[in-house]
Amino acid sequence: MAVRRDAETGIETIRAHFRGHAYDLHDHDELLVGVTEQGVQAFRCRRRLHTSVPGRVILIEPGEAHDGHSPGEDGFTYAMLYLPVPLLAARNDALRSLMPRGSGVALGFRDTLADDPGLAAAIRSAFLALHRREGKLARDLSVDRLAARLAGHLEPPQDHYRPPRPDRAAALARDLLHARMGEDVGLDALSAAAGIDRFRLNRAFRAAFGLSPHAYLVRLRLRTARRRLAEGEAPALVAAEVGFADQSHLGRWFRRAYGLTPAAYRDLCTNVPD
Repeated sequence: MAVRRDAETGIETIRAHFRGHAYDLHDHDELLVGVTEQGVQAFRCRRRLHTSVPGRVILIEPGEAHDGHSPGEDGFTYAMLYLPVPLLAARNDALRSLMPRGSGVALGFRDTLADDPGLAAAIRSAFLALHRREGKLARDLSVDRLAARLAGHLEPPQDHYRPPRPDRAAALARDLLHARMGEDVGLDALSAAAGIDRFRLNRAFRAAFGLSPHAYLVRLRLRTARRRLAEGEAPALVAAEVGFADQSHLGRWFRRAYGLTPAAYRDLCTNVPD
C-alpha cells in the first residue's frame, strides 16, 4: 500500500493491492473516487454488493459505509483519491450549486460504480499529479479537471437513495455519542438522553443509521483518529483522546478498517516516524 497526503489541499491518494479480505466496513469524511486497475474488486456499499473490474470508476460519498474483498485468487489493485468536500466545491461552480448555502451538507453520488472513460482518465491524471508530488500548477489543473468531470455524477443528498431523517430519540443518542466520543458511554446514558428505554433505543438507532450504537461509535472514533494521525499526532495520544483503551486497541480497529497500522498511516502521511 502506498499512501500520500497533499499538505496544501488535504487530498489523500492511495494505491493498494489486496488478496482475499481487504478491510472491514467503515466510512470516511471525504468523497472517495477511484479506479480499479487490476483484478476484480468486490465491496458492500448502500447495503448492496458491488463488483468493479479494470477501468471502472468507484464513487463513494462521505459517511457511506463500505468494505472490500477480492473474490478471485489474483486479488485486485486500485488507485483512490480522498477529496475533501469544501475543497472540491470551491474548485467548481456546478458542484457548489448543488450544496444548499450554509447547510454544510455533503454531496452525494447518483451511482456507486460508473463506466465513464473520461472520468477514469481525470481520476488517473489527478492521482498521478498528487501521488508523485508534481508541481503546484500540475496538481491544481488536474484537480480542477476532475472536479468538472465529477459534476455530472453528483447530486444533492436529498435524493431517493438517502435514508429518512432519524427519529428524535436516535438523533439525540447520536448527538451524545459525538459530544462524548472520548468517554466510556453506556446504553443507560444514551437512553436517558434519548428519553426512551435502552431496548427501544437500540432498535431505533439501528433503523436510523443501520448500525448499533457501539458500531457507530467505533466508526466515529476511527474517522477522528484518521484525521488526527494525518496531521502528525502520536498514535498513543490519539488513541487516548478519541476513546480507545490504548494504542493497541486503536491499532486493532484501525488495521481492520484501513489495512495498515496507525503509526504506518501517520508516517506515510507526514514522513514523521512514530
